[in-house]
Amino acid sequence: MHYLDPKNDLTFKRIFGEHPHLCKSFLNSVLPLEPDALIEELEYLSPELVPEIPVLKRTIVDVRCRDQKGRQFIVEMQMHWTESFKNRVVFNASKAYVKQLDNAREYKLLQPVYALSLVNENFEPKLTDYYHHYKIVNISQPERQIEG
Repeated sequence: MHYLDPKNDLTFKRIFGEHPHLCKSFLNSVLPLEPDALIEELEYLSPELVPEIPVLKRTIVDVRCRDQKGRQFIVEMQMHWTESFKNRVVFNASKAYVKQLDNAREYKLLQPVYALSLVNENFEPKLTDYYHHYKIVNISQPERQIEG
């Protein structure tokens, strides 16, 4: 019996983009969410992140969804690591964050955006960990963080 490789782009999108219970379970298992903040329900969003100004960069992510609290999750599979992929992850998460508000809404309504990237290569060869969690922190006082 042959199985489809979940690292294949099409297979990955079918598994996590069409089966909310699998995507929800996966996100709750992998992301550092508090026990009282686990994802209960997901709504799939367009994977296309279209800019407000047409001449700016348009991107497509593998899976983009939102939970009932309004938090967005971008899930991507990357087979080959490149330095530009790191920038693309930050770019896509930032774009999803910014697109939450129009001119009439207040900044306090912004919800967190989580970007989960599965990379088939070790992009931090000096570290033994396979899981890397990045946040915006104060360099001199890392316990001070910008939420969201």
